[in-house]
Amino acid sequence: MSSVVSDFGELEAEFNNYIGAINYATMVTVDARDRPRTRVLIPVWETVGGAPLGWLATYRTPVKAAHLAGNPHTSFSYWAPGNDSVAVDAVAEWDDAPPTKEHVWELYRRTSPPGAGYPLGSFWESPSDPELHVLRLTPWRVQVIRGRDLHSRIWRAGQAG
Repeated sequence: MSSVVSDFGELEAEFNNYIGAINYATMVTVDARDRPRTRVLIPVWETVGGAPLGWLATYRTPVKAAHLAGNPHTSFSYWAPGNDSVAVDAVAEWDDAPPTKEHVWELYRRTSPPGAGYPLGSFWESPSDPELHVLRLTPWRVQVIRGRDLHSRIWRAGQAG
């Protein structure tokens, strides 16, 4: 059974708990011929102005960059045994401004939500490392599914009451 919520706050606690516990997400992009490509990554999330906002510290690989240049829409799927899951449909945009990279470095350092993230220093020297790139993930749809009874709640951007 699914229900639609107009306020992200109605599912924010479950969203944060599931993402913090699962940590790894499958990211989906599509190529110029509309063929999907998946990869497992670890985004971090925060709530800004009552809506979720995601960040992905990543390498700007040619495939990922080409896919997002052709179609910036992406999906992230989190799943755990027991079927607790989160699906996030978002628009991805590169944002390598130094203040953004510092903010994202800090979100990963402290884990946001709690449990999500990893030490970026394992891959990059600092927020100013030229190999570190950041994707801003602006969700337009979030679905949280509680595994024990498959109850689903869906939030969509712009539906606030």
